[in-house]
Amino acid sequence: MTRLTLLLPPGERLAGIVLPASLAKAFGRADEVAGQPGEQAQLSRHFKLLPDRWPHAALTRVADAGLDDARSTAWLRADPAHIRPDINGARLLATGAALSMSVQDAEAFLPALRPLFGDAGFLLDAPHPTRWYLRLPRETQLPDFPAPDQALGEDVFDHMPSGPQGRRWRSLLSEVQVVLHNHPHNEVRAQAGLVPVNSLWFWGGAVLPDNATSDSTTVFSDDPVLHGLAGVGTFNTMPLADFIGVESITEDTLIDLRAVRDPKVLLEGWLQPAFAAAMQNQVDFDLADGRIFRLQPSQRLRFWRKPRAVLTA
Repeated sequence: MTRLTLLLPPGERLAGIVLPASLAKAFGRADEVAGQPGEQAQLSRHFKLLPDRWPHAALTRVADAGLDDARSTAWLRADPAHIRPDINGARLLATGAALSMSVQDAEAFLPALRPLFGDAGFLLDAPHPTRWYLRLPRETQLPDFPAPDQALGEDVFDHMPSGPQGRRWRSLLSEVQVVLHNHPHNEVRAQAGLVPVNSLWFWGGAVLPDNATSDSTTVFSDDPVLHGLAGVGTFNTMPLADFIGVESITEDTLIDLRAVRDPKVLLEGWLQPAFAAAMQNQVDFDLADGRIFRLQPSQRLRFWRKPRAVLTA
């Protein structure tokens, strides 16, 4: 029996959606397992890294520039960001893809920023317009930098690195903000109805892991982190658009649906077809809030269990 795993957003994303009767009956009869909530915990249930850390910058670098390039050094993401001052401080409102960055934007900003980092011994580049990188010596000691989603909407001063190591990066960031504040390309963005790029967000630093494994043989995902993992690991990744249907599954498969925003698309395009697969295979529905529902063919005999009409907690 093969296993199909669906990585899903939190159940609250499906609020207001009532499951069809057949699907509600299947979820009522399923085994429910409690896991740790959060995106990182969800990924760690299915992917094991050696050593056990998640160097997001190095992993996405594999997807953006290739394995040989990514293995050569340590990496730190330095993504373009928009910070808005308010009466209580300054809030991080957007980074990376949320800024609608183009190749032209990156080519305009990077030449002005590179000398700042070059003086510190780091090289700044952007093989992807929304993902910018600092190339660092492998032995570079970095402070703790939170991921953007941990700080989004919050006062950036609450997330600045502290201590002696942090002082250097706070100073660099101040210089970056001065350069970007005065950069004429932000006027070009304003005329196009886009917010200015007025800061960078450092995060995800480290070197590549030595190896990565997964219980699934094939992973369908649009997340560059998972494509980078496959570059150093023992499984295959393919774009989500390449998945042709549950009837084609012949090996353990994981489908990454965390980025799907439309609950109707999740229900009709993915949950219902996956339920059909559960007639012959094990299907795990792993929600980002930590709940896992496991459907198996033998559960059809649990006729005494009540249907579960919604997936909200």
